[in-house]
Order: sequence, then C-alpha cells, then structure tokens
Amino acid sequence: MAWGDDEGRRYGGEEEEDELDENDFKTQKDAVLFAIDASASMLEPPPSSDDKKSDKDSAVVAALKCAHQFMQQRIIAQPKDMMGILLFGTEKSKFRDETGSRSGSGYPHCYLFTELDVPGAEDVKKLRDLVEEGEDADEVLVPSKESVLMSNVLFCANQIFTTNAANFGSRRLFIITDNENPHGNDKQAKSSAAVRAKDLYDLGVTIELFPVSRAKKPFDLSKFYDDIVYRSSVEEGDNSEGVKTSRSGDGLTLLNSLISNINSKQTPKRSYFSRMPFELAPGLTITVKGYMPLHQQKPARTCYVWLGGEQAQLAQSETTKVDSEARTVEKSEIKKAYKFGGEYIYFTPEEAKSLKELDTKVLRIIGFKPLANLPMWASVKKSTFIFPSEDGYVGSTRVFSALWQKLLTSKKVGIAWFVARKNANPVMVAVIPSGNLNDEDEDSTAPYLPAGLWLYPLPFADDIRSVEIKTSIKPADELTDKMREIIQNLQLPKATYNPLKYPNPALQWHYKILQAMALEEDVPDALDDLTIPKYRQIDKRVGAYMAEWKQELADKAKEFMQLRATKRELEEDDAEERPRLAKRPKAAAGSASSGGQMSNAELKVAWENDTLKKLTVAVLKDILTSKGISTTGKKVDLLERLEQWIEEHA
Repeated sequence: MAWGDDEGRRYGGEEEEDELDENDFKTQKDAVLFAIDASASMLEPPPSSDDKKSDKDSAVVAALKCAHQFMQQRIIAQPKDMMGILLFGTEKSKFRDETGSRSGSGYPHCYLFTELDVPGAEDVKKLRDLVEEGEDADEVLVPSKESVLMSNVLFCANQIFTTNAANFGSRRLFIITDNENPHGNDKQAKSSAAVRAKDLYDLGVTIELFPVSRAKKPFDLSKFYDDIVYRSSVEEGDNSEGVKTSRSGDGLTLLNSLISNINSKQTPKRSYFSRMPFELAPGLTITVKGYMPLHQQKPARTCYVWLGGEQAQLAQSETTKVDSEARTVEKSEIKKAYKFGGEYIYFTPEEAKSLKELDTKVLRIIGFKPLANLPMWASVKKSTFIFPSEDGYVGSTRVFSALWQKLLTSKKVGIAWFVARKNANPVMVAVIPSGNLNDEDEDSTAPYLPAGLWLYPLPFADDIRSVEIKTSIKPADELTDKMREIIQNLQLPKATYNPLKYPNPALQWHYKILQAMALEEDVPDALDDLTIPKYRQIDKRVGAYMAEWKQELADKAKEFMQLRATKRELEEDDAEERPRLAKRPKAAAGSASSGGQMSNAELKVAWENDTLKKLTVAVLKDILTSKGISTTGKKVDLLERLEQWIEEHA
C-alpha cells in the first residue's frame, strides 16, 4: 500500500503510452505443442458396439482429430499463435529436417510431425490427410517396441519452445496419453523426468495433461504425473476433480471428450491495462489489472493477398504521403491543426499530445452509492473486470478482497474517476461487485463470468437526453397467464445463456469461405447455425399452449372490435338527435368563436393578450349587443366600451 507521496514516486517516471484499441489487449500470443502418445495401446481400436454414440476411432486418431480442429480454430481466432504436434512412442524418430541443426537420434522414439509455428495451409492439409484419409505414407503411426523415456520427450519439448517461441507470453505443452506409469518401478527415469518438467516450468512452459482412461480402469495420477504436472489451487479454482479425464466407452465419444477438455483450457487473456493505481482514499493506493471478458468478434483482415499470379501471395504494403502536386511529403513537413472559428490553430507534436492528457492513468474512488440507485439504462459501454495485482504494492489482494466483500454484503457500489491510459478519455464508472459462482443470486445466471469487481461506465450529464416514454396497451390477464406457460417451457438449460456455446454464424461462414480458398476445397453450401430455432422441439413443448393462446387472442380481439362498434353506433345516434345549429359568420383570426358566442373567459384572455383589436366591427357589435351595451360610434369607441365591461365583469 502507498502512503503519502510514494504514489507519485512510483508512477511519475512512467513512459508515454500510445493510443491503443481494445483489440490490442484481447489476448497475448500463445504457443501450444501437442505431445501425443503413439503407443500400441493408444493405437488400439475401440471394441465394436451397436451404440451409435460409441467410439469409432483409436485414441491416437481422436487426439489428432482434436489437434486438427484446434489448429483450424487457432487460424481463425488467433492467427498469430503457434501450434505444433510431437508424437512420442513411435518407431521412427524425427526432430528437425535434414537441413536443421539436429536429427532424430538425440530424442529416440520422438517424431516431430508438425513444427511449432504459425499454422499454414500445408500443415492443415498434412494433418487432415492423416486423420481423415488415413494416408500415412511415412509410416509415422507405427508404435515402438521399446518404451520411450519421458525425460527425452520433455527435453525435446524444451528445445522446441526455446528455439521457436522464446519470447511468447504463453507457452503450453498438452500431453495426451493413456499410460499412467510409463517407467514402472524405475526411480531413476522418474526422477529424470521430474527434473525435465521442472526445467520446463522454470522456462515458463505450462504442462497440461489430458489422460485417456478406459471405462473400467481409472487413470491414477499419483503413480507418475503428480510429479510432472504442477497444479495450482488458484488456477483450478479449488476443483476437486483436478485433471479432467477423457473416458472411452461410456456413451460419449473420446473425440468430443478431448475437444471439450482442451477447449476448457482457454488462452490466458492479456490484460486491458496493468499496474493501474486504484486510489481508495487519500494516501491509500493499491494496484489492479483490467480485463475484457466480453468482446465482440468481427472479421479482421490481418494482411493483403495478391491473387494475380498462379499462387496467392501475401502483399507487402507501403504508405507514402503526397501533396496536391504528387510530391512526396516528409514527416517533418506535416503539421497538426484544429479548425476553430474559421481559422486553423497549429500545434507542435508536444502540444497536441498534451491536449489529450487530462489526467494520468488512475482509478480513483470518489464516493459510494446504494446498488438500487444504479439504473439499468446508465451503461454506455461494456464493463471491465478488475483483479488485484501485487506488482505495484504488496497487500493489494487483501485490501481488494476486503473492499469486494464489503460492497457485496452492503449492496453498495463505488463511484470512481477512471482513466485507462494517459491519453485516454476519462470516464465515470460504478465499481460493482459480482458474487461467487456458487452463490444463489443473480450472478449464478452467468457461470462463465468471474467473481470480483467490475467497472461499469456511467454517462456524463450531457450524455443524457430526456425521452418521452409512451405507455403501451396492457394485454389482458388471461393472455399474460397463458404466455407465461409458453415462456416457462422454452427455458434454456438451467435458465442460463452461455455465449461460448453459440458461435457467430456470420463469422463462421466468413471463415469457412477463407478455409475453403486456402485449402483448395469446395465452398460449402450451408453452415451449421446454432442460432436457428429448433422448431420441432418448440412445437413438441409448447405447440398446444400456442394454439390455446392464439384462440384466446382471437376471442379478445373479437370482443374488443364489438365493443368499439357498439361505441361508434351510440356516438352516431347521439349526433343525429342533436339539433342542427344555424350557420354563423366566420370568426376573425385569433378568436375562439364569433360574436356573442364568445364566453367571458375567452374575452378576458383576448383582452389580456391585446387581441381584441383584431376583431372586426361586426363582431364587436355582436358582442356588445349580447352584453346590452350601445353599438354606436367608431371601432375605437366599441373597443373602449368592451374593455371597460371586461374589466368590471370578467
């Protein structure tokens, strides 16, 4: 925690930050290496079964299909991420190509099928031919007669990460195997593998285990992999299951189980901001990080492609600034200016930069309000999730936790001044707490969102405009009751909506076209759109209720139309019974009625507004006659008599 002027000393020397978009903070680059066990047991086909949901592929083929799907997802979602496939337990050995620095002799029974690199079209084709077409011309999937040393496998992975992804923020090793004890009672081999695993963790590589077990035989981690896979209670969320096991033969296919388990290991998110000073009170500061858990995905063009030749190639773009005479303009000649009052006001680069710096980056609490006072319409942007960080001040986590618990129990929100970066626009935010995922409250409807504090952007005074809300016609109670039955029977599972289960169909179609062009495949005719309603299930659940509601609506509409028709007939009959009035002369402009028909109140209003002089002489005489006043004289005399009478009687 910071006291006094320590905050200025810590953050005063921070370098200037450039204006960055939220997309720049979405994720950090990730490198994933699949290490797939190709032993005889993994290549053994599953037992035949009449069940349509039973496994059809061996564990190795299922793992390769999972890697193939994972590779396609990465090309679309994170085009800068790296991925590779290392097969171990194979008869053949290969580490680098012949032009590389080493051969496969250094790592026996380890076959680097796909180099750790940004996946290309050739890598996808190569893997697709192996898993779908079964084309194994190099006889890669031939198990070794000798057991492979896991120390060699881990050391090989170490070399791959060190060479290909030295500066990546996230590096992960996915081990897929069904062998719970690869070295038996060989303590020396176990110790050597544990040392190699420690080297990987010291390098910053995270080892993730995806064990494959048969239905009758569980996977025992204590025999070997407890010393290889380091599990953190924070990362696992105190999950008693620990490492999830992919089971075969229990009705769920091994492929779907592997895909589900691997997709659960999402890429670590890069923070939207880090080392943000969070000022709770004068002289009391902690540091937090900010994240964007919800972000709209859009088709992103990462490069230009030239299609003029025989083969598509990446185009190198260059930007040149020219003037009206097509002369190249140097950077030193460009000046920045603002137009104000018809004149251009020029600024130096330093002055233009200072215009954007209203305040240094900070999150400063200025007060607290009850949660009930925060209206739903006050949100102007998506919220940012903040999490404590010990990088700036030791003890930030404890203070942050105390604030979170107090806001949650007291049902309060903090009102704060927030500047995400030095040159960002300042905003007012509400610091809102969200409960634990196990709490029985409104937060349980979003299990994919974490518990903590959220920055909820609020509008300024000039952002709010008054909108006249017209009340709609209230439906009948019977219609509401019947519609409630329909809605209750159309609830999503557990009454929750998880956006991770519904991919954007427009984005998926866009990437399907790109994939077909890159892999020289036929363009698909249709796309599996999960947002299309399941009409058969809807009709089965609420078809009868909807028919009843439709009939009820027709009956109510018929009653309403009959009521309106009856009312119209009564009005017409009442109009016919009224005596027709004689035609009267047209009233003068500005008068409510003509002659003696003007009431005393209308006369008083006309007198106060000084509009009596706009009346004609005939109208004035008509009014005076109705009041029993003389009508002789000019218009001025008539107005004077009428104004005197209004002043005395009105």
